[in-house]
Amino acid sequence: VLDFSDPFSTEVKPRILLMGLRRSGKSSIQKVVFHKMSPNETLFLESTNKICREDVSNSSFVNFQIWDFPGQIDFFDPTFDYEMIFRGTGALIFVIDSQDDYMEALARLHLTVTRAYKVNTDINFEVFIHKVDGLSDDHKIETQRDIHQRANDDLADAGLEKIHLSFYLTSIYDHSIFEAFSKVVQKLIPQLPTLENLLNIFISNSGIEKAFLFDVVSKIYIATDSTPVDMQTYELCCDMIDVVIDISCIYGLKEDGAGTPYDKESTAIIKLNNTTVLYLKEVTKFLALVCFVREESFERKGLIDYNFHCFRKAIHEVFEVRMKMVKSRKVQNRLQKKKGATPNGTPNVLL
Repeated sequence: VLDFSDPFSTEVKPRILLMGLRRSGKSSIQKVVFHKMSPNETLFLESTNKICREDVSNSSFVNFQIWDFPGQIDFFDPTFDYEMIFRGTGALIFVIDSQDDYMEALARLHLTVTRAYKVNTDINFEVFIHKVDGLSDDHKIETQRDIHQRANDDLADAGLEKIHLSFYLTSIYDHSIFEAFSKVVQKLIPQLPTLENLLNIFISNSGIEKAFLFDVVSKIYIATDSTPVDMQTYELCCDMIDVVIDISCIYGLKEDGAGTPYDKESTAIIKLNNTTVLYLKEVTKFLALVCFVREESFERKGLIDYNFHCFRKAIHEVFEVRMKMVKSRKVQNRLQKKKGATPNGTPNVLL
């Protein structure tokens, strides 16, 4: 078990901190994205009163720790070691309730970001402007512009213009929260450029319009090709994954209930009424490739399948390199711990 205070743990699993004021929607986000909870069910969640940790280990790419912090906790209290919290953090997600007065939230955001940056300059700072489902389109844009301006002005006044904040409009009642989490997770995947390059080669040689590499469990896409992402396209991909998994759970299991509903034989073809074909193929136990193909291009399905075979083989090779690196780091960490060394290799000495 990797301990929260273990400086070696984040070398294998990046840490994501989920912060914000009370009732901003942090726990609801976690339950909807990673536990498939219905958005309506989150209305009955009790307020979080302690730090909750969850390991997300669906694949070697989607592999991190999420720490949900209660809004009322004062982790800047002298008795609280906030340096230990931020030292091994890969991303800090700060959730702001867009339907509430967000001045207090902006003040807490500024305090949190400035303290965290002093400890760890490599943290990715992500701001979720949440619960935008209750706002009109014009109000959404105005709220995002106002929060963006105020947050960056506060940093500029403090002389910290080099801190970069990323802003997302999110809601648990649509796919925007999955889209935002996808962008956050992608920043923590060192193999992302390699995956994007493989997808670009695959679609250019197969006549495919758009391709996503999805984590099936969470519906987070860990990579896509270099063409822009359209929200409607992403929503169709998520819906297709739901359909495939639901039907597989009904008809894909053996009579004795053995096996898994999603395996290496899993594939699906859905033809839309706009001459577009959705094509899903299993890549690994937890990853699926979802493609948008024109009907005329899909007539060359044999070529697409051959190119996919080459693509999947390359993905597995990337996995193997990743697993070797993880095992090597674990061995090094174990040796360093036995020698009583710190993560940078300097021995611990008593002063």
